[in-house]
Amino acid sequence: MKKIAILQSNYIPWKGYFHIIQKVDHFVFLDTAQYTTRDWRNRNRIKTPEGLKWLTVPTNGTQSMKINKVKIDNSTDWRKKHLKTFEKNYKKCRYFKQYFELLQNILMRKSWKNLSDLNQLLIKEITKMLCIKTTFSDSKELELLEGKNEKIISIIQQLSGDHYITGPAARSYIDENIFSLNDIKVEFIDYSYYPVYNQPWGKFTHNVSILDLFFCEGPDSPKFIWKK
Repeated sequence: MKKIAILQSNYIPWKGYFHIIQKVDHFVFLDTAQYTTRDWRNRNRIKTPEGLKWLTVPTNGTQSMKINKVKIDNSTDWRKKHLKTFEKNYKKCRYFKQYFELLQNILMRKSWKNLSDLNQLLIKEITKMLCIKTTFSDSKELELLEGKNEKIISIIQQLSGDHYITGPAARSYIDENIFSLNDIKVEFIDYSYYPVYNQPWGKFTHNVSILDLFFCEGPDSPKFIWKK
């Protein structure tokens, strides 16, 4: 059995994104998909004393563009702003320094021009930190068919997969009968059992960047994702 997952890249995603990566043998960034505005592609949330706060990478992205064609707008120093915001709100967390350095090194490595390039590198580096051995590919390297189900099936077949893992939101468009006819099993991941951890700033929430978990729990972070 070879398990495949296919998702658009997001900016420093939440822990559930990495749960999917951990469960599969091969993960495909679907960055040839249409860009969506006011979504997770170029932003994510963190905890602050005032509540949840969005950190947004400024881009030229419109819904007529593919994700991998979206350019980052570097007319403002958004990188330093994001780093200062993380530091302000998480510096008292036990593992802040250790994981902040990774983010700092990546963001300040160069003046990033392409959103997909930045997202994919951040995700791959975080995956290494979680000791996940999953193989990565980019959809631009593959032949893609039209149609949501047909496109996914074609990717899985090109990678010799027979098991597709995706999030619960995909139930709205996945036709399991078509996958079954192609000898592919579909599995919808369950995000409902994640335990809480010692998170700062008021009422606990799961739907924040995985860096929130890293800063709080450090090397024990996997216990709060896939190790029940």
